Amino acid sequence: MPVTQFDNPEKYRYQTGFLANLETEAIKGALPIGQNSPQKCPYGLYAEKISGTAFTAPRWENQQTWVYRIIPSAAHSAFERVSSASRLELNFNYIPDQLRWDPFDINSDVDWIDGLHMVAGSGDPALKNGVAYYIYGATKSMSDKTAFYDADGDMLVVPQTGPLDIWTEMGCLLVRPNEICVIPRGIRYRVDLVANEPIRGFILEVYNGHFQLPELGPIGSNCLANARDFQIPIAAYIHDSSSEWKIYSKFHGRLFSAKQSHTPFDVVAWEGRYYPYKYDLGRFNTIGTISYDHPDPSLNTVLTSTSNAHPGTAIADFVVFPPRWLVGEDTFRPPSYHRNCMSEFMGLIQGSYIAKDGGKGGFQAAGASLHNCMSSHGPDASTFDKASNEDLVPVKVGVGSMAFMFESYYMIGVTDWGLTKCRKLQAQYSEESWGELKDLFQPPNEAKMEMDSI
Repeated sequence: MPVTQFDNPEKYRYQTGFLANLETEAIKGALPIGQNSPQKCPYGLYAEKISGTAFTAPRWENQQTWVYRIIPSAAHSAFERVSSASRLELNFNYIPDQLRWDPFDINSDVDWIDGLHMVAGSGDPALKNGVAYYIYGATKSMSDKTAFYDADGDMLVVPQTGPLDIWTEMGCLLVRPNEICVIPRGIRYRVDLVANEPIRGFILEVYNGHFQLPELGPIGSNCLANARDFQIPIAAYIHDSSSEWKIYSKFHGRLFSAKQSHTPFDVVAWEGRYYPYKYDLGRFNTIGTISYDHPDPSLNTVLTSTSNAHPGTAIADFVVFPPRWLVGEDTFRPPSYHRNCMSEFMGLIQGSYIAKDGGKGGFQAAGASLHNCMSSHGPDASTFDKASNEDLVPVKVGVGSMAFMFESYYMIGVTDWGLTKCRKLQAQYSEESWGELKDLFQPPNEAKMEMDSI
């Protein structure tokens, strides 16, 4: 701490600053000075505006970027429907059961696009209202001269196995396990493997708005995820206007493709606030109690997508549980048993989680759980027994571990793939976790006698 020691060394340079208005040029002088759309752009480039919010959105939330590229992105053939075998379609089963999955498989001989599987979600991207959760797994890079974009929402990518080498319109990102990245709605990109190492991980997609840093309130002006630690690509381009490229689009849960005779990665310069970025979870500055009781997990929020209709309520929070000290006095230190109006989808990048047994059939790395709106959950029986009887000395938990949570105010439905086709759902999760909880009630003798008489 406070920086993850990665097995794969960084290979790119970045700009920094969450939602800062940035500018970058791969060729000096490619960015117009003092205006966005001159009559003739430098070096014969085309100006193109990418708007992530309405033109009239308040200045503080307005996100747009001007890119200066070799060929406009409009130059492509008509899109044609591509079969995705229901992997991405909006088909949800809403059930109140607690659910947990064993580690998800990495399918063989698939790339990023074919390796995407929607597990759960809610809402409708056509109305820009809702969320979706995905598992991805791939064993090969995307095909040469292909790119992908998501018109449905912003994707927050959480790698669990293998680094992602991502080329975007704005430049390149290397995203490794224990890092995350966000690729905004509509941004073209491609995903390659590093040294042919298979990849697997999780994705949180938000149909509403964009991710923000949570407000800190009485915490003050620092801690949690600091704006300076978010890394944004610098401009990089390919000059290829004479070969066929294929562009894939995810549009309302369906897959389409179009052809074009130029690369989408031809942006020579750009400036604005709408861009992909990444963040090292090792830099998260955890806040917690130094007196008593277990704080709410909102203290561990890295990024949030907020609801304007319900202040303080998140469409989606991305929450992490990194290595940290527990020192609370007279305190049950794991999370308590609870029912929540929010829905909680948890995943494990590595290590183990304080509230769950990580053994066979337990909560394991590359696995996940879903505790839906008002579904009761909490520590399993063995964890409760241990936490209730251990000596309360300062202890550092989660060493070598990183768990995370997608929390949402929506009821979350599960896809057919998530329920049955992936074959990873633990049938006995609820019984094995809480079936052995014992009746520990010990009333005083007077109260016991009175109850017996009733």
